[in-house]
Amino acid sequence: MRKAEIARKTRETDIAVIVSLDGTGSSDIKTGVGFLDHMLDQLARHGLFDIAVKAAGDLHIDFHHTAEDVGIALGQAFGQALGDMRGIRRYADATVPMDEALTRVAVDISGRPVLVWRVAFSTGKIGDMDTELFREWFHAFAQNAGIALHVETFYGENNHHIAESCFKGLARALRAAVEIDDRAKDAVPSTKGQLGS
Repeated sequence: MRKAEIARKTRETDIAVIVSLDGTGSSDIKTGVGFLDHMLDQLARHGLFDIAVKAAGDLHIDFHHTAEDVGIALGQAFGQALGDMRGIRRYADATVPMDEALTRVAVDISGRPVLVWRVAFSTGKIGDMDTELFREWFHAFAQNAGIALHVETFYGENNHHIAESCFKGLARALRAAVEIDDRAKDAVPSTKGQLGS
């Protein structure tokens, strides 16, 4: 099983994460931010990852530190669970409709992290969560998982649907990218012979 546990404690947050890449889509998410919990449930369910997240953060200030630090810890767990990345497919993309919204997510598990974010929201909040925090979460996740991550929403009107299509797209793209390729299960998918630094 490709599995990892990460504990991250700062003066702003205290986070514990467990990730299994070869799971069934089960989740146990408690961040204190309801909409973020909902999105991480989607990541687990549609990626077929088993994900547990327990986070306590300074929510009396705002949700920024919690959202960002959950992205950091979850990204670190994914990166650790991937190990030397031997046998993975590495590249994948998914185009996901969520009712009237349509988003494409493409990933390269390269060890060279970058986020390209082309997503616009028409409101400042979904529930109690600031919509600007979605970019913060995706950036933190990409940087700490070591992946190139491109997210683009082509169109959409409902902000909930836009956000959800981003997370479901990430789930589907990651699911395909981390899958073991039976034709090259003992090879690192790079002409360099290694991925990452």
